[in-house]
Amino acid sequence: MPDTSSSTSSPAEAGDVMSSRLAPAWVALGGVSVAFHLGLIFYGLAPALISRPVHMALGLPWILIFMARTPFERASGSVLTLLGIAACGYIVVNHGALTQQYGFIDTDLQMATGGFLVLLALETARRAIGWPLPLVALVALLYGLYGNWIPGQFGHPGVPLQSFVGTLTITEGGLWGSLTGVSVGVVAIFVIFGAVLNAGEAGRGFMNLAGAIAGRLTGGAAKVSVISSALMGSISGSASANVASTGAITIPSMVRLGYPRALAGGIEAVASSGGQIMPPLMGAGAFVMVELTGTPYTQIMAAAVLPAILYFATVWMGINAYATRYDLKPLAESDRPSGREVMITSLFFAVPFVTLLERIFIGGYTPQYAASLAVFAGLALLFFDVSLSFSVPGFASRLAVALVTAGRQVAMIGSIIICASLVIGVLAMTGLGVKITSGILALSNDMLWPALLLTALACLVLGMEVPTTAAYVICVSVAGPALISLGLEPLLAHLFVFWFALLSTITPPVCGGVFIAAGMVGESWLRVAFKAMALGIGLYLIPLAMVANPEVIQLVSAPVAAVFDMLKIGIGLAAISFGVIARRAVGVRLLLVVAGALVVFMI
Repeated sequence: MPDTSSSTSSPAEAGDVMSSRLAPAWVALGGVSVAFHLGLIFYGLAPALISRPVHMALGLPWILIFMARTPFERASGSVLTLLGIAACGYIVVNHGALTQQYGFIDTDLQMATGGFLVLLALETARRAIGWPLPLVALVALLYGLYGNWIPGQFGHPGVPLQSFVGTLTITEGGLWGSLTGVSVGVVAIFVIFGAVLNAGEAGRGFMNLAGAIAGRLTGGAAKVSVISSALMGSISGSASANVASTGAITIPSMVRLGYPRALAGGIEAVASSGGQIMPPLMGAGAFVMVELTGTPYTQIMAAAVLPAILYFATVWMGINAYATRYDLKPLAESDRPSGREVMITSLFFAVPFVTLLERIFIGGYTPQYAASLAVFAGLALLFFDVSLSFSVPGFASRLAVALVTAGRQVAMIGSIIICASLVIGVLAMTGLGVKITSGILALSNDMLWPALLLTALACLVLGMEVPTTAAYVICVSVAGPALISLGLEPLLAHLFVFWFALLSTITPPVCGGVFIAAGMVGESWLRVAFKAMALGIGLYLIPLAMVANPEVIQLVSAPVAAVFDMLKIGIGLAAISFGVIARRAVGVRLLLVVAGALVVFMI
């Protein structure tokens, strides 16, 4: 399943939108969505029962009509959209009275409205990303309704239907909970930011910078993929979007230079999978983590940056290891950008990024306000192309793409988070999360490492079926308290779960990034997956290394210790990577793996 926890569309996707679906009505609706979400930042906070239902209502046409694949889907989607807007409108109009009911429904109209909104949330998520997440939410809902019939500790006393539906639909829980608030007030702004950058020339700037840095090295085409995917991922947060955009350039380049097709696809898939762990944006997950941990966004970025560097450094070393097996040539001189081209195209991402980071770290503004200012910087750059030629028609065309892309991606993220919020609401009402936490503690015999491995397995299984952000939210809600009770710092526990929720991007049987890369390169997806897993071994080991070396995420409070641990882990991972991949005697490879593991986990 493609990774739909992204915050932006790829340029290729944007181009498809522009060529086939860029109707004025969708451009206008995208403009309304952008104006609404930016307006919330500049004009003050709106009540939750106003902003969050409006957020859902604005997303319905994109999911139910724009993304419809058949005439029936389009017709039924139109009906559901109208009814959904009416239901959300009812919550908005009556928000004052509903807050006084404290989650208890007292009229048949409210019951019908609430029940419909729950079903609509399931259907929009199903149409957006398929069945797995809605099925998880449906099982949670059935547990909430009928769990009182379950004997033993995993049953619950029962929740009256009026309170159950009311808590999910007319209070700041369930559909309108704090996670939806994150989607409205933070994630949507960064979605818009990424859409604006991708509509311009930022993607070309990333590719040119990567080519200038790594193009002349051994395995240069592969290393360009690593750098460009890291840069692109910092604004997209999506493995699938990264593969589709950077892979359209890097994969053919590697194939032309004689790289094995499976290796070319695996390099792009694993490089693109790091987008959601690469600051400053990290997809939607970082902002959800802010809400769940109470940790400031800047601290999460600082904690995440060294492990992210380790991930891409491990991929880089894996490419060097593969160079002992294959002749991995550098980019041809004619394919490398000139210095002038690099400088000009880099401005298209450097100016918005500098604006964003300067306003956060020096100006002291909130991330969402800083991102709003960066959006306007990006909008100004849409007047220019790569030759710095000013064009109003060009601006209009690029702006239209940005608006449609932003509207669609805000809706996608919203549908995922709103559906996941149903699960969180049921966990809170029934106490199931506490019971699962107790089960994990019992199975692990109150020992941290067995609990970590159980949690990792749960993240891997759930991450194969639902988008990364939703898998992270659900897993950390039930397993996070167990890890914290066993001595893990809350932020470390959340980063551990978040990293393991990413495994499905390269791990069979469901590996969205690999599927796309395999299709682009024309190779068996399983061969691509094996290459990606070998290159991406850091994705499996770095979360465990963070637990064994917790100072690596303490860059702010203990920078010297953090950098020391990063270097130590990096040396160990390099040895393991060479041991797994390089063409050496079996005994030497085994020695490298054992020595690397000792360096990472024992020294």
